[in-house]
Amino acid sequence: MSLDRPVAPDPYQLLPAAGSFTVTSTDVTDGEPLGDDYAFTGGNKSPQLSWEGFPEETKGFVVTCFDPDAPTPSGFWHWILVGLPATVTELPTGAGTTERLESGAFHIRNDFSTRSYGGAAPPAGDQVHRYYFVVHAIDVEALDIDHDASAAVVSFNLAFHTLARAVITPTYQVQSDS
Repeated sequence: MSLDRPVAPDPYQLLPAAGSFTVTSTDVTDGEPLGDDYAFTGGNKSPQLSWEGFPEETKGFVVTCFDPDAPTPSGFWHWILVGLPATVTELPTGAGTTERLESGAFHIRNDFSTRSYGGAAPPAGDQVHRYYFVVHAIDVEALDIDHDASAAVVSFNLAFHTLARAVITPTYQVQSDS
């Protein structure tokens, strides 16, 4: 069976406009391949992220990782971290391994059905996949959701509370064995 299909659009271009700010990483680079440490079958570690330049009225943050290139109509959610206070401006490598962070932030179930970061895992031989690591600056301390919310519900709520987004988009591809 062939997985040939058009490249999905940038999902954030399809949402209501929001401001922007800067996210950087010591582990991943925009437009460059992820290392195996950040792949599901590798180290399965979330990358270090730090951000600055967000709006002064920011009251909290949500961090997500989404793959629009998965061979599904809805893409694939790899990471949804909610409830980060506005005082947190960095996540260390591996912050996605525990269900709840020291700051009180917690993970929503990803499409691997875990409440944690799930690394890149495209099908072997498929096109290059893009991983949108996004820090959302929000106008509330926390979204009105609990740990049972779906990624879609979090994303829906973000549409109403996002002041600005910071995006870094590394890639990943698994070569086929043939």
